Amino acid sequence: MTAPNRQARLIALVMLAALLFSPPLVVIVDRPPSAGLSWLPLYLFAVWTVVIGLAAWLLEHRHKER
Repeated sequence: MTAPNRQARLIALVMLAALLFSPPLVVIVDRPPSAGLSWLPLYLFAVWTVVIGLAAWLLEHRHKER
């Protein structure tokens, strides 16, 4: 992957993370549960895991050169 392509993908990942952690989406998940636990901790952990995983994949993934 070329450096400009990698940089563009990392910028897109940061924008995606900012969107997923934005207050409007977090408020939707943070509704009081009718019964049981809140979904907020699970949502935050899942989004955090996905963002870290995508960042690791983008930084470590190398295409085979032909």
